[in-house]
Amino acid sequence: MKGFGVLAAASCAAIALLAGSMSAEAAKSQGDLLVRLRAIYIEPDVSSSLKLGNTAIAGKVDADFQVVPEIDFSYFLTDNISLELIAATAKHDVSVKGSPLGANVDLGHVWVLPPTLTAQYHFAPKAAFSPYVGAGINYTIYYNQKDGAARSVNYDNDFGLALQAGVDYWINDKWFINLDVKKLWLNADAKVDAGLGTLINAKVDLDPWIFGVGVGTKF
Repeated sequence: MKGFGVLAAASCAAIALLAGSMSAEAAKSQGDLLVRLRAIYIEPDVSSSLKLGNTAIAGKVDADFQVVPEIDFSYFLTDNISLELIAATAKHDVSVKGSPLGANVDLGHVWVLPPTLTAQYHFAPKAAFSPYVGAGINYTIYYNQKDGAARSVNYDNDFGLALQAGVDYWINDKWFINLDVKKLWLNADAKVDAGLGTLINAKVDLDPWIFGVGVGTKF
């Protein structure tokens, strides 16, 4: 969680530096378009089941954390309700721990792109401190995988759910600071060809927590 600590410290420092100038009222209104750019810390909450043919075997898939940029676009249908489209991609190193193939088998890495659409409710659209919650769906795309110790690893794209909470803190009538946390449910069916006729089917749920801090502007 070292990356999350750095991100949290950076967000607190940014708010402290700008707190003195945050006297302007926010202006979230119907028809507004808000654009946010965040640095996000992605912590996969991995669960998995591995099968050799129809027989379950020991082992657990694991993926590392990442810190990457994220961009989102929020369009306000009313003063309180908006739709947000979120885009970010990250490379995760993947391994299997405790499987018959070895104590810790490197499965290489895979890039994950989960474009996410949420519906948000903004509690105080006219206030400088404007929190929100959201819920929606994502479609997870896996690409550019490197196979590692296995002969080949293939991931199937799939749909998942998303929950979100955050706050916009306005600096003036144009710019604001954003803090955001999301929980995504990212599901994948993975097929691992370990060679010598060994094909392992895995159901992998990455289910990451995503913590973000950034800036935004209104159009």
